[in-house]
Formats: sequence, structure tokens, C-alpha cells
Amino acid sequence: MKLTFHGAAQEVTGSMHLLEVNGHRILLDCGLYQGRRSDTYERNLNFPWEPQSIDCVVLSHAHIDHTGKLPNLVKQGFGGIVWCTAATRNLSAYMLMDSGFIQEKDVEYLNRKRSRRGEPPVEPVYTREDARETLPLFVSVGEGRPVLIADGVTLTFRNAGHILGSAFVELEIEEFSKGRSRRLVFSGDLGREEIALLRSPAVAKDADLVIMESTYGGRLHGQYEKALRRLREVVCETARRRGKVIIPSFAVGRTQEIVYALNQLDASGDIPEIPVFVDSPLAVNATDVFRMHPESWDTNVQTFLEDGRRRSPFDYPRIEYVREVRRSKQLNHLAEPAIIISASGMAESGRILHHLKNNITHPENTVLFVSFQAQHTLGRRILEGNEKVRIFGEEYEVRSEVARINGYSAHADHAELLQWASHFDQDRLQKVFLVHGEPEGAGALAKGLREQGQCDVVVPTLHQSFEL
Repeated sequence: MKLTFHGAAQEVTGSMHLLEVNGHRILLDCGLYQGRRSDTYERNLNFPWEPQSIDCVVLSHAHIDHTGKLPNLVKQGFGGIVWCTAATRNLSAYMLMDSGFIQEKDVEYLNRKRSRRGEPPVEPVYTREDARETLPLFVSVGEGRPVLIADGVTLTFRNAGHILGSAFVELEIEEFSKGRSRRLVFSGDLGREEIALLRSPAVAKDADLVIMESTYGGRLHGQYEKALRRLREVVCETARRRGKVIIPSFAVGRTQEIVYALNQLDASGDIPEIPVFVDSPLAVNATDVFRMHPESWDTNVQTFLEDGRRRSPFDYPRIEYVREVRRSKQLNHLAEPAIIISASGMAESGRILHHLKNNITHPENTVLFVSFQAQHTLGRRILEGNEKVRIFGEEYEVRSEVARINGYSAHADHAELLQWASHFDQDRLQKVFLVHGEPEGAGALAKGLREQGQCDVVVPTLHQSFEL
């Protein structure tokens, strides 16, 4: 059995891990890389293997850094099954189409500038049509239901509590050449006990090999109640300045969490009566999928609804879901205080770039980050205090307030990751691979795991292989 880490190795995006066993090649996630623009295009365009050589793909969840390279994989020859949960399939249908659309539009905008500079045009990594041709390959499997996905390999999904439909992956592997059986667990992205909207992660069973995320290694989140209070403070302070709160937010998961939090604050009268705009067609569609799966909501949501204050966690009188480009542009002319939630969460693409361009130079406004910002992204540069940033190739001064709330993270923090890993039988566990984390965070989690008893912990480098 061979395992190679082709993405999210000492970095946070582009999750992609190749398992080779019994003559089969199984890809765990197929995520889009987000980072330096000079690196991003080439990394997302190319694969370190022949796409048609992959037998199947197993998806942990629908976030684009775990699924977003699939249309290019199919475009270049992959024709196998993409295994996932039902909610992941439903969300991915919207997310991949949206990703293709954003790439088309961003390249169209960029090529106009390149043309003026006398530079040749570039092509999108894939288009909406490429994404559309990917969707028939998806096959959904219910949580806890084992399914044979290759000779000697049985897959079971368990609730990961990260976003709707997210799962950690259990693979029961019978290696024919060595006459032995082993269990490999891939965490995907793990959620939190405190997350307000979704059920808590399931407890992992015993494993021989574990691939585990380390996004928040070495860091602890704030409590949900503290995050709610901080959100109220930011909204109230900005409203007093007659400004707008601009929130870059992942369209799937984080947007719904923030909308639910604003719903709670509005219902209790803790924030002014100001309009909230969810300006992302993907977020609008994703919210529809969330409405379809109340069985995945946490019990506190049901309590909130039963109290009679609201009929839905995602709807109240002052919220507007924006689909049309014309309406999105009208938001640039708002004269009154407002909250604008828009994708993408790391401010790398989508409508949020236009809202930042139009609002970041005004001191009465606040840019509020509610999610992790990877290295080399626009969001990270703003958060780190850069006085000037480039948006669509042009420079803008950062005069707005910049705020951050960590308590809404949908990722398990350092303590929660250690707690999840503590359930493995240390006498059985042979090796833990830490992925989906920057070197400092992965190193901190590795240290914590070793102190906890998981002695053989590895932080692989990009494209590093292991014979197991």
C-alpha cells in the first residue's frame, strides 16, 4: 500500500491524497489550491499523474478546497465514481458550477486588462460546462453504510460536523499481496462541539493509519457566546459610524452560521434594525440545501425555533438573499448602514472583491473576517495589516476598520483535535499523517499528539510518498 500527499501538505488548501492498493488508485479529495496567484493557475491546471489512471475519488465534504479540482480531473480523462454523502453531492452541484462561472468571469476581467497591456489571454482552468459534465459521476452513500469501492477496499462515512454533509472517511483495506487487513481513517475537516448550527462530530473508531487535518494546530478558538457578543459589538459600532460591515465568508457553512447568529441577535433586539444582504448566488443555493436537511441541525436550533421567535434559522424580515448581478451592483450605492456577506471567504474571487474594492477605502466601514485566511491570500494580507492591497490588479488603501472573530470557525481547534485523536487505540495505531495545516500549526499538533501517546506522527511534504 502506498500513500502520496499531492495537496494540503504543510499548507491549508488543495486537499488531495493518493492511495494505491491492490492495483487500484483511490484519490481522497480533489481540492482547488488557493494561494499565490503566480502558483495557483499552474497547480490547478496540472496533475502529477494521468487523470485517467485514477479509479475513484472519495470526497470528505463539499468545500472547494476539497472538491474544486474535480472538473479539471474529468476534463483530462477521469471517468470513475466520485463517492460522497448525499448533502455533499447536492452542495457540490452548486459549488462546482459556481467555481466554473467564477473562473470564467475572473479570466474575462483579467484578459481585458492583459489586452490593454499587450499581453496574451489566459484560459480558465475549467468552465461551467466542464463542471456540469462532472456531476453525473457523483454517487452518494449514507452515513454509517459500508460500500465496496475497489477490490479489498470498503468505505464508510462518519459525521465530521464541519459543514453540511461533511464526513470523515473510514477505509477497511484488505491487502491481497500481504494477506493482511488494516483500517485507514481520513479526517477530512473536523468540526467542533460548540458549533451552533450542526451536529457534533462522531467519535472515530480504532485505526491503524490516520490522515488528520491540523488547520488550527496550536490555536484555541473563542467560545461561541463570546463570538456572538463580539459580532454584536462590531455591528453596533459600525452602525454608529453609519458604515457597512463587509464580511468575506465561505458560501457553504460559514455564511449560514453567521446568518443564524445575526438572526439570534436580531430576535433578541441586540443589534439595530439594519438590512443584511447575502450577496452570493452560491450561498443562496447552499442555504436552500441547508433548509432541506433539518436532521443535520443541532438541537439548539430546534430550541430557538420552538421558542417562537423565528420560523427558520436562515430567514428574518431584514435579510435579503441576492442572486442577480444588477442587485449586487446596487449595493455599492447604499447610503445607510448595512451588513454585506459575500464569497469567497479568503477574498480570492467572487463578488466579495467588488465589495472590498468599493468599501475598503472608507474609514466608517468594517471588514470583518470570520474564517481562516490562508497564506498569500488577499484576506490574509488585509488581516495582517497591509496598508495597501491589490484588487483586480489595482492598488487600494486600507482605511476601513479590520476586525476578526475566531469563535465561528467550523474547524476543530487544537484541544478538540487532540480529543478526537485520543479515542484511537494506541497499541493498534501505527502512524498519523498531519495535513491541511501550515507548518507551525501542524508542528504544534504533532507535538501534542506525541505527548498524548501517538508517537509516530509525520507531517508530509508536498508529493511525498510512503510505502505502508
